[in-house]
Amino acid sequence: MPVFYYDPPDRFVAGSVGQPGDRTFYLQASSAGRVTSVVLEKFQVSLLAERIDELLDEVLRRTEATDIPESAPAALRDDGPLDLPLTEDFRVGAIALAWDSEGDRVVIEAQEESETPVEPLSDDIPVDGPGVLRVRISPSAARAFAQRALSLVAAGRPPCPLCGLPLDAAGHVCPRQNGHRAARA
Repeated sequence: MPVFYYDPPDRFVAGSVGQPGDRTFYLQASSAGRVTSVVLEKFQVSLLAERIDELLDEVLRRTEATDIPESAPAALRDDGPLDLPLTEDFRVGAIALAWDSEGDRVVIEAQEESETPVEPLSDDIPVDGPGVLRVRISPSAARAFAQRALSLVAAGRPPCPLCGLPLDAAGHVCPRQNGHRAARA
């Protein structure tokens, strides 16, 4: 399977296609006319964004880095749609995240679902192994990615005020409204 490297990409975003409750989520990297789009789950988008912010906050605490913003720079805000045509290169299984202190970059690697995954962030990726998307981005671009990703996840179906589960357009069967109670021992 191919290995897609972007160091750095012109654009790296999370996006979705479809209506809330029936969305497909993507990570998309593009540079010099080539576009790589990989499919992942909503919770993976959310976790990746949270972990990026946690990683950058930790680097800020441990070092004297001055080029790490505490929040996403407004100039890097990207609310544009995913690039078209949207073609799925692979479905993500594992995601790895690292800080490259030599280049002051965040490294994000999305690996294809596979029975035989490769070592995350390894320099030796077998040609016949699973697909890998590896992106190296600046701390500012990483903050902007995380901000967009968290907004994307939050733009889903609103939660039920009683149980917190997502509401569909037609409502939902609320477990707190069905009259059943757990049996007491």
